[in-house]
Amino acid sequence: MNGNEKGRAWIELNTRHLHHNAKQLQKLLPDRCSLMPAVKADAYGHGAVPVAEELQKLGIRNYCVASAPEGAELRQAGIRGQILILGYTDPADFDLLREFNLTQTIVDENYGKALGSYGRKLPVHVGIDTGMHRLGVPFSHTDSIKTMWDYKNLRITGLYSHLCTSDGLTSEDRSYVRLQEKRFQDTVKMLRAEGRNGFSTHLQGSYGILNGDVLTGSYDLARVGIALYGVLSEPSEELEQRYDLKPVLSLKARIACVRELEAGEGAGYGLAWHTDSRRKIAAVTLGYADGYPRTLSNRGHALVRGIRVPVVGRVCMDQLLLDVTQVPDVRSGDEAVFIGRSKKLCIRAEDVAAEAGTISNEILSALGKRLRRMAV
Repeated sequence: MNGNEKGRAWIELNTRHLHHNAKQLQKLLPDRCSLMPAVKADAYGHGAVPVAEELQKLGIRNYCVASAPEGAELRQAGIRGQILILGYTDPADFDLLREFNLTQTIVDENYGKALGSYGRKLPVHVGIDTGMHRLGVPFSHTDSIKTMWDYKNLRITGLYSHLCTSDGLTSEDRSYVRLQEKRFQDTVKMLRAEGRNGFSTHLQGSYGILNGDVLTGSYDLARVGIALYGVLSEPSEELEQRYDLKPVLSLKARIACVRELEAGEGAGYGLAWHTDSRRKIAAVTLGYADGYPRTLSNRGHALVRGIRVPVVGRVCMDQLLLDVTQVPDVRSGDEAVFIGRSKKLCIRAEDVAAEAGTISNEILSALGKRLRRMAV
């Protein structure tokens, strides 16, 4: 690791934690069910290629992404196994599916027909809409679902649905999960009774695994996402205590300069922050172009030399300001930790998301490409 890699702002990936999380989550599944990690959105900001390369070392051979270019990137990096595209691929890009041996989701009846008309054999999974009403053939359209097996150019290797309330703990949430599962299981039974076999099934995401006591069925694959990275979408003391998951990602940046302001002075665009006493501020090389939310202007926090300090003023495209008055001997070149640990203190992705009024999935997946990802 050379100095240039950590010269401005960067992401550190704890590969030991990634391996630990994958093993812990696999233990929660039946023996016949394998992890199918979601490495879409650049592996939730962690870096799809380095994450997939680590998972290959564990023998994982099933992955899911959002788009054909994401799948092609993994293939070009030498990632082996099944790569399922969860979203829509324009028919003009069907050649990408074949060139990189990608498995495409059938997102509705007409899309299945378009894939079947492509003229070349393609592996596909049939998405079933069991109540989320996003993508998939509606579970009640049984004739349309069966028709997918009639297209000679489709090699159907999987059937799946998406749970939309598995992260909730209310009786209504759990009842809807059970309803979705029943609809999915009924679809599977119907197809197998018709002699349509040879396909894998998957229903669970991260919360479908963590709150899996609601489910009664057993599936071949589980599309683990945010939990694989040791993070929950929102803080949950119950789940944090129940499961031993460890955060994989740390977000750090460099202090560029430090200066002192007198009482009553303002700082940053619009002078959106004013001192109430003599203060010391640091300009840090991280901004919203790196994915640090502008909504954390005058709200966010960082760790400098093990001390928690506030973001002051407006977050800029490439920089932001910290009030480092309480940090002894702070100087240019010091590290500021925005997600991760510094001495005894830690800022989690869940903490950043809570301050920004969103979920950790958004915070992580928005982290920019110009942040270097490095294994530690």
